[in-house]
Amino acid sequence: MLYTNLKHIESAVEHARIINASENVMVICGRMGATSISVYRIAEELEGDYTQVNFYDMEFDNPESGVIRNLPEVIGFMSIPLTIYYRSGKVVNTTSGIQTKAQIVAILDKEFAVHVTA
Repeated sequence: MLYTNLKHIESAVEHARIINASENVMVICGRMGATSISVYRIAEELEGDYTQVNFYDMEFDNPESGVIRNLPEVIGFMSIPLTIYYRSGKVVNTTSGIQTKAQIVAILDKEFAVHVTA
């Protein structure tokens, strides 16, 4: 289990249910290491501003996270966390490694259009 304030995905079945039931989803698949923690924290900060997006984490070392690790869109990636952005059940963007808040905001704005500020 990851110790973040994000909602957790613990199985491949749960992952499929979430991405197919929600219009916009961001999943960060990582560990409790420095690069992943920084991305989790940014997502936690942005969650209140992007109410049209459902933010989740998934533990990279969980065998169930193979649903993310084996996506064709991430096969060449060499660092974690893997961050996957889904719209209507389809992958629309992916990143790996550390990301800045500005980089994440740019993707959220591009892929999920409406930005609601508190």
